[in-house]
Amino acid sequence: MVLTNGCYDLLHPGHIRLLEQARSQGDILILALNSDAGVGRAKGASRPLVSEDERAEIALALEAVDAVTFFDEDTPRELIGFLLPDVLVKGADWSHFIAGKEEVEAAGGKAVTVPLEPGYSTTSIVENILNRP
Repeated sequence: MVLTNGCYDLLHPGHIRLLEQARSQGDILILALNSDAGVGRAKGASRPLVSEDERAEIALALEAVDAVTFFDEDTPRELIGFLLPDVLVKGADWSHFIAGKEEVEAAGGKAVTVPLEPGYSTTSIVENILNRP
């Protein structure tokens, strides 16, 4: 079982590629999504742009994603400690702090970082839309 997490607000090719890389690490991929309240705390009052139910529906339509769950805390450490995936995957931008890494490794699993696709971020997409004439 593989687990990755994040906001996944405005799904873009960088998200798809990360999810595909995560799925390649095991047989089942669980995507833990930040709740709407969690996205707001992490990204600001104007986020999320897409509700948690809609983000889950979109993610579940992807071949790489087998299941979706939510977490409302600032990090998914508690959820990860409960699920104890064999592999915990995060984008390389989080290599300095992977919530749940200690719990996964203590249970014999591993934490893996994958490189991000350059040029993709929800924040930059939003800024690009807002700055159009």
